[in-house]
Amino acid sequence: MQRGTPGRTLIAWAFVPYVVISIVHVIALAVQSDIASHTKLWLMPLLAVPVLLSLRLHPVIAIVLLLAAIIMSWVGDGVGAFFPDGPELPLMLMFFALAHIAYIVLFARVLAVRRMPWWSLVYAAWWLVMIITLGPHTGALLPAVGGYGLVLGGTAAFAARCHPLIAIGGVFFLLSDTVLAFRLFLADAMPHWTSPLVMLTYTLGQGLIVAGAIVALRKRGAR
Repeated sequence: MQRGTPGRTLIAWAFVPYVVISIVHVIALAVQSDIASHTKLWLMPLLAVPVLLSLRLHPVIAIVLLLAAIIMSWVGDGVGAFFPDGPELPLMLMFFALAHIAYIVLFARVLAVRRMPWWSLVYAAWWLVMIITLGPHTGALLPAVGGYGLVLGGTAAFAARCHPLIAIGGVFFLLSDTVLAFRLFLADAMPHWTSPLVMLTYTLGQGLIVAGAIVALRKRGAR
C-alpha cells in the first residue's frame, strides 16, 4: 500500500452506499415507484466516493479518467433533469459516449495488462447485429446510434485487456445498453421487467469497472 493511501477495508466500505442505492433503485423500477427517478441521480456520485478516497493512487491520470467517466455517466443518467428543454436521447448518447471514450483511454493507455484476446471479436459481431436489427428503427438517429455502439463495443473490448473485474464490468455495461436500445427502438416487444434489468446490469457494470480499476492501481502501486 502506498504511503498515505486509505486501506483496502475503507475503500471496500466506500462502495456500500453505492450498492445499497443501486439495490433500492432497481427495486423501485421493478415496483414502478416514483423514487426511482431520485435514486438514479445518486448512483454515480456515490460511485465517485471510493475513487475520491483513492486520489493518492498513481498514475494520477487514471483517477482523472475514472472521475471523468463517472461524471459524464452521471450527466447522461440525469439528462432529463439537467436539460429539461433539450433533446434527451441525443444528449444522453453524447454524454455516455464521452464516458466510454474516457474508459477506453484509461483501459488502453493505463490499465491494459494483456493483448486484445481473440474472443473480443464478438464485440464487432455484436455491433453489426445491432445495426442490422435496430438500424431500420432508429431513423435520423442512425449515425449517432452507430457511433455510440462503436464506443460502447470499444469499451467492452478494451476492458478485456484489463483486470478480470474490469472485463466483466465491460460485459455488463454492454448488456445494459443493449437491452436499453431494444427498449428505446422496439419498445412494444420489450416487457416491463427489462426496465429494472437495464439498471441492474448498468450498476453492476459501472461498479465492477471502478472496483477493478482501483484494485489494479493498488496492485501497481504495491510493486
